[in-house]
Formats: sequence, structure tokens, C-alpha cells
Amino acid sequence: MEQFETLENDGNVALVVAEPDAGKRLDQYIAIQIPNYSRTRLHKQICDGDVLVNSSISKPSYRVRKGDLIEVEFPAAIVTELVGEDIPLDIIYEDEDLVVINKPSGLVVHPGAGINSGTLANGLVAHFQKLSCVDLFRPGIVHRLDRDTSGVMIVAKSELAHQHLSEQFASRVVKKRYTALVYGATEQTGVIELPIGRHPTHRVKMSVSVKGRYAYTSYSVIKRFNEFTLLDVEIKTGRTHQIRVHLAHINHPVVGDDVYGVGWSARVKAVQLRRQIERVGRQLLHASNISFIHPKTGKLLNFTAALPKDFEQMVLQLTSAQISH
Repeated sequence: MEQFETLENDGNVALVVAEPDAGKRLDQYIAIQIPNYSRTRLHKQICDGDVLVNSSISKPSYRVRKGDLIEVEFPAAIVTELVGEDIPLDIIYEDEDLVVINKPSGLVVHPGAGINSGTLANGLVAHFQKLSCVDLFRPGIVHRLDRDTSGVMIVAKSELAHQHLSEQFASRVVKKRYTALVYGATEQTGVIELPIGRHPTHRVKMSVSVKGRYAYTSYSVIKRFNEFTLLDVEIKTGRTHQIRVHLAHINHPVVGDDVYGVGWSARVKAVQLRRQIERVGRQLLHASNISFIHPKTGKLLNFTAALPKDFEQMVLQLTSAQISH
């Protein structure tokens, strides 16, 4: 007999596959069991490692077997209606097919994890009459940035643009560059090519894992400071928390990262710098540049977003502290 259990403490759903469902694709099986949830989102959750089969990450095409335990991570509250809200948007570029925005830190991209309002998606609905509706709860959202990561993002206005851009992301045509301030002195250049998956015990975290998905991050030094390094980072894959996980793995976590860089600020010798990190209150990671092919014209587009004030002020303070020594 099939079991369906909602785990109240972490918002998960656990399913045990019954005999009649054996042989179905994983994505098809979950979509049937949870019909009120977007199939697009379910497929992405499987690809992102948010769905486990017998405690292991699997592919959407996996054929489920009788007795398989399927665990699906869900937000604490599923949004049933996306309401437009008057949220200021920093628009870098706009045409009839797409919009490029500069997302501020602190702004969640879309509802989820108990957040039902005040997101970029809410602001987009209020600001634009036309957005792609591939996913009703993420209108126009082709890719995402973490809440406390600032910088450039693409928003699709039409389904055609959304599909074309999604294919570019999947085939790694889109080039994404970030600016990151990290602890310690890194090599002048480096490549981190390690798989990333859900942390085996801390489910809200990601980690380098042999069972994870392929991830590629490269970096080069922009500027060195006494106890920090400013990096230009490029990613060819878009795994959850990828830059933060990879840099922490090589013992150079992003400054201000309270998930993957816990305890690192306490090692900073200068008291004023430790206090400045606390005042910033977020990881100093900024999506500085993105380039892609316009879905209609076929032209290569390239957009840059300047460092936000909090990040810029931190760099200026580090520069000043270095000069004073």
C-alpha cells in the first residue's frame, strides 16, 4: 500500500512507490502524486538534487521501483496566488522579449521556504504586463540568484524567449561572471571542478559530493589585501550555492557567508574589519556580468552591474587599511 507523508518539521514529502506505479519515470510519478504542484518546478527540483530516491540523488528519467522511498523537499508554504507588489526594480535593459535587472542583496527571487510575498517575482508581476508563464509562480524567471547575492539577472517576457534562454543556460552558452571577496590568499588563478549535491546531514546546505552533479568554477585574482582576496569568478554550470560551496571547499569562503564561512570572520585580526563584515551582514558575492544570445535577433548581448554600495565600501575599507600598514 502506498504511503504519503508530510514531514512537518522540514516541509518534506515522503512517498513509497506501490506496485501499480512501478516502471514510471521519476518526474512523471511525482507529478501524478502531487498534481497541484508545477511540473516544471518538480523537474527542476529533481535536477537540483532536492528529490532523493532511497536517500540518493537521481535523474528525472529514473524508473521507480516498488518500495522505493521518494523524498521531495518543499517550501514550508506553497503559494497558491502570486500577487503583484510595488517593489523597486533596477532595470538595466528592456525590450519586447526580455528584461535585464540588477537585483539588490536581500531580495528573494521567488516565493518559497515560507516566503510568500516581497519577492522579485511579486515585483515583476506588478511592473510588467507581459511575462513568460512557463511557471505561474515564477513568471519570467529563467535563472536565479541567492537572496543575499546581488547583481545582474535576465527575465523573460515571452514563452519563446524563456525557452530559448533556458536552452542557452542548459548548453552553457550563457557566460556568467561574479565578483567575490574571500578570506585568505588564493592562487592567482584556479579551477574547481567538483560535483555538488545536497549535504548528507544538513539538508539546507549543499556540499562537494561524489553523488552530486558536475560543477565547474574558475577564478582569477582582481586584487589582494592583507587577509582577503578579491576574485573574478566564472561558472560554466549553475548548481545551487555553487560558488560559495566551491570556494569554501578550497578554504577560501566568501566573506560574510554565514552558511559556508561560519567562524571565519573571528579570524580577522583587525577589529574594525570584523565589525564591518558584521555590518554588511551578507555574503559579498555579486553577479557582475552576463552575456547571452538574444532569443529573437541572434545578437550577442553583454551586461554589467556595478558593485553595490556595501560591497564597494568594504573594498575601500580594505584598501585603506592596507595603505595604512
